[in-house]
Amino acid sequence: MKFTPKRILQAILVCSLFSLTASAQSHGAFTVGPVTAQPGEKKSGMIEVPAGKDSSTRIPISVIHGAQAGPVLALIAGNHGYEYTPILALQRLLPRLDPKQMSGTVILVHVANMPSFLGRTIYYSPVDGKNLNRVYPGKADGTVSERITLQITREVIERAGYVIDLHCGDGNESLRPYSYWDVKASNKEVVEKSGQMALAFGLARIVMDTERPTDPANSLYCSTTATTRGKPAITIESGGLGATDEESIAQIERGVMSVMRHLKMIEGQPLMVERPMFIDRSEVLRSTETGIFYPLVEKGHTVVKGMLMGYVTDFFGKKIFELRAPFSGEVLYILGTPPVSKDEPLAMVGHIADPEK
Repeated sequence: MKFTPKRILQAILVCSLFSLTASAQSHGAFTVGPVTAQPGEKKSGMIEVPAGKDSSTRIPISVIHGAQAGPVLALIAGNHGYEYTPILALQRLLPRLDPKQMSGTVILVHVANMPSFLGRTIYYSPVDGKNLNRVYPGKADGTVSERITLQITREVIERAGYVIDLHCGDGNESLRPYSYWDVKASNKEVVEKSGQMALAFGLARIVMDTERPTDPANSLYCSTTATTRGKPAITIESGGLGATDEESIAQIERGVMSVMRHLKMIEGQPLMVERPMFIDRSEVLRSTETGIFYPLVEKGHTVVKGMLMGYVTDFFGKKIFELRAPFSGEVLYILGTPPVSKDEPLAMVGHIADPEK
């Protein structure tokens, strides 16, 4: 059957009427790294990432282990250390979640990329220069970013039944809220359940991602590491530009709680998106030059094919690159700070599908 937004939405809504089956675990203690929680307990600690080719680091985690058996949901923040709203959202969720009133288990990764967080760096680790969200599932003899992702893969993703990778626009990106949904995952049940999660999270714009890897040994992305292992997962974007605005943080909190209701981990009805806007085509636009960027549009603006969205100058003010829309659509994010390096992103444009086509 051909994927169309209308058929996909119908399949998701039908599937959501049936029971949720992933990763219910026995009613005993639950351990992640050095942290063990008994039923009805909440515990926090650090996963140690030993030194190797470069320095050691730590990953702060919490385990909220419900009094009743149920799904295991992993919430991972800080794969990019300058993306603050998800990190603060998990800080606020930790005291809100009462394990005595929960079914199942929530694993919180508070800051996946501690070197980048403490170093205030966009995209890349200040230790090894790698993008943490491009080196999953990691390797034991790799650099620090690869050793971090190996620990998250083994200790968090492989122990979870569902995964939400929480992001926002990086410190240089002005971004409107949206989610990523891998519609080409090889396991169709994973595709459907991931779509249910996206609807339950509550962000109206859902990017139908068709270019994620399918090899679990070379998954690259955090959420893809889950889907290639048979676990439903989505990626969330809410916030940007290194800001800590209340609405972006609260949006993540609301979304997580809604997904937990959808998974029957807590009482209440999820706030499913009633009129989702499926983005059936999207493109990250990159600069061919290093220089200073001048945006001419903002996040959420509508653009038409060929429209000038901004330009790059050299360091003397000479225009050396024009950013033009590759097709008609909506600006999902655009660089909000002047510095730009060659081959790095300037913007992302998405085309909102007609659900009746």
